[in-house]
Amino acid sequence: MTDVHLRPFVAADTDWLVTQHGDLYAREAGFDDSFGPLVRSILEAFNADHDPVCERGWIAEAGGTRLGSIFCVREDAVTAKLRLFLLVPEARGRGAGQMLLGQCMSFAREVGYDGMSLWTHESHAAACALYARNGWDLVASKPVRSFGQDLVEQRWVYRF
Repeated sequence: MTDVHLRPFVAADTDWLVTQHGDLYAREAGFDDSFGPLVRSILEAFNADHDPVCERGWIAEAGGTRLGSIFCVREDAVTAKLRLFLLVPEARGRGAGQMLLGQCMSFAREVGYDGMSLWTHESHAAACALYARNGWDLVASKPVRSFGQDLVEQRWVYRF
């Protein structure tokens, strides 16, 4: 996928990301209507007060079409949190996910975080496999009821 490039997230991407997350997770995982508003609240908070020195978001594009996103935000003084990692179906398996993850991890390392964390569900098997291939460790797993579904919530960490 050589035509894919990453650009900084801008506030004008918010509605697209909310729609993509809501539609994709409803279609692929059966999530209910509570997921889109959660994504919107995360993005609105990021737009309102993120620190661009140590927090960033990226959009993957090809030919002017948005393909996905990833965000690096502060969890605490030494740990970055990976958020809102998404790839539209047509971008999967073509290297865009690795490109986004690599950018996010490199940024976190460059700005001085000691490590990273993320929260996901085990049903996101391809993403979890990508995390494992990149040296992330699964440190916690528990059954939950979220977004109208019985899920297994996971926490992954990475140390630089």
